[in-house]
Amino acid sequence: EVQLVESGGGLVQPGGSLRLSCVASGFTFSRQDMSWIRKAPGRELEWVSIISGDGSLTSYRDSVKGRFTVSRDNAKNTLYLQLNSLETDDTAVYYCAMSGNPDVATRTSLRGQGTQVTVS
Repeated sequence: EVQLVESGGGLVQPGGSLRLSCVASGFTFSRQDMSWIRKAPGRELEWVSIISGDGSLTSYRDSVKGRFTVSRDNAKNTLYLQLNSLETDDTAVYYCAMSGNPDVATRTSLRGQGTQVTVS
């Protein structure tokens, strides 16, 4: 059974930082491209970042480029998202999703329960 468990969210002031984690189980993590997606109040679910299975390739939505960094530790089956220079518009529930495709990532049910990030 696929399980994805996010943590690390919280309340932070604008300009602050957080590090999100996603622990994965039930599949071969190192072979799976992964995504971070988010759901902000009043907005649709949107893709944030993608990382390839070996961690060598990453991609970001324009609004977070230069501020967010995605990484992974395949030995620990864990995906990370470092959030720096946070803005109020980053307030959302953040999910990790089992897909390397932005469109699929926002539609798949293979994602965790989410972790709340509030910038205020």
